Amino acid sequence: MSARGRRFASSVRARASLGATAVVAVALVAAGIAVVLSLRSNLTDQAGRSADTAAREVALDIASLVPDQTSYAGLDLPDDSGHPVQVSDERGRLLRASEDLQRISGTGVSAVTPAKSPAASTAPGGTTAPGGTTAPGGTATPGDDEDSADDDSGADDNGSDDHGGDDKGGDDDASGDDDPAVGEISDGTSYSDGSATVDGTTGDYRFAAVEVTDRAGRTVVVHAGASLADREAAVSTTTVTMLLGLPVLLLVVGGVTWLVTRRAFRPVEGIRREMAAITASTDLSRRVPEPATDDEVARLARTTNETLTALEAAVERQRRFVADASHELRSPIASLRTQLEVGDAHPELLDVPGAVADTVRLQQLAADLLLLARLDAGERPGRARFDLSAMVREEVSQRTTDRVPVTLDVRPGLEAAGSRGQLARVLGNLLDNAQRHAHASVTASVYRSGGQVVLAVADDGSGVPEAERERIFERFVRLDDARSRDDGGAGLGLAIARDVAARHDGTLTVGRAPEGGALFELRLPRPDGASPGGTGCTDSPSGTDSPGTTSSPDAGHVA
Repeated sequence: MSARGRRFASSVRARASLGATAVVAVALVAAGIAVVLSLRSNLTDQAGRSADTAAREVALDIASLVPDQTSYAGLDLPDDSGHPVQVSDERGRLLRASEDLQRISGTGVSAVTPAKSPAASTAPGGTTAPGGTTAPGGTATPGDDEDSADDDSGADDNGSDDHGGDDKGGDDDASGDDDPAVGEISDGTSYSDGSATVDGTTGDYRFAAVEVTDRAGRTVVVHAGASLADREAAVSTTTVTMLLGLPVLLLVVGGVTWLVTRRAFRPVEGIRREMAAITASTDLSRRVPEPATDDEVARLARTTNETLTALEAAVERQRRFVADASHELRSPIASLRTQLEVGDAHPELLDVPGAVADTVRLQQLAADLLLLARLDAGERPGRARFDLSAMVREEVSQRTTDRVPVTLDVRPGLEAAGSRGQLARVLGNLLDNAQRHAHASVTASVYRSGGQVVLAVADDGSGVPEAERERIFERFVRLDDARSRDDGGAGLGLAIARDVAARHDGTLTVGRAPEGGALFELRLPRPDGASPGGTGCTDSPSGTDSPGTTSSPDAGHVA
């Protein structure tokens, strides 16, 4: 198969069209077979009813006829070719048949003319000759052959005629239990299929067999047939029509399915082309066309555009991050290089403390960048439990060089789950930020609030404007006055703190402290599984009911 043929066979349109055509083909074939079988059965039943009607008409004549002792010469049989009739005794010997009937099968009586005895002769003119002859008119006379003699031996003592002896066998109780009463027709009808040649024409027939007892007490069987030519013609016509119409209908179904799927997938092809163009041009500001409908394709286009928007924002954020990181690294590296070059040329002018400070700044910045890279890579903290209150006390006790002493308000025994080192890094970043902006007070608190453990850091500085309370958590973001400070950070501390909080299934928000400065609250789920919305007891820092969250119009806080 060529490449083009393989592409065609693997396309959704081709598979949908072929699948729909195959399903419709199977359904139509099954329905066609059911229709043909149902039509055949109905027409067969109709022919059976027609044959039964004809047989009962002849049986009615026999029931009302008093025949002579030798034949049913006075019996009037149908003369149309559509209903051939045979009359036989219970032993299958033919007594009378339609005049034009030449050959028959399927009734159990293969003879088409009454049987003749060895001494039988034919009298001219169609009359019954003495001694058991058969007239050309089709009238039967029982002969005096051996079978007839045997049958007659069972006749009653009064010398009853042959009509009673042939069928009864001389014992009414033994053989006549199921025979109709004298002058009656049996209620049941037996059916069979066969063929017959009538007036030189051979065809299939549906035969009905009805038993009747004449007034002489002799039980005979009437076989009447109904032609199945109409059934065969109707079935044949229906079959041919279906066979001719099936390919046309399948072509229509396949073509309509192809056109419908082509129209439905046209927007998908437009989306594919635009995505290919975006990939080739690396222009993430482009968007795929959105259909005006509200179907699955339109939703796919909208989701694709949302993905492109998020991707564009991520790429832009990454570009800005690289640019900001390069800028932040360039300044201390340039300063350190300048100091080293001056020290090399003039050793007495070497500023060793300044070089050490720049090196420490570079080390901290590199550590921040490395932690951000690990967080962006999806690193998840462990779920080990530790004493959060003890961790806060330990970290604060190690900050011996802070400009403003840190006041502790810690409830003992409160635990958290996660990375102790990362949460200690969050506490350090929040305290560093508070030290840069506090006037005379920095407070670190740990308390319980419902199903959460809260670590709060407050200061008495100028606070964070409400409009900036989300932006300060972005990377490398510093407010204007912070950029003018020599000891300002790189703008990564608060971004790292919020990312770590999110990795611990917690939140980090900023509000207004009771002292008027900024209040940062790190809320973590309690490791005992209590619901955050629970009704458990709530602690609060001393001196307040709970930390406030009112806004301040002033600016100045930065990581």
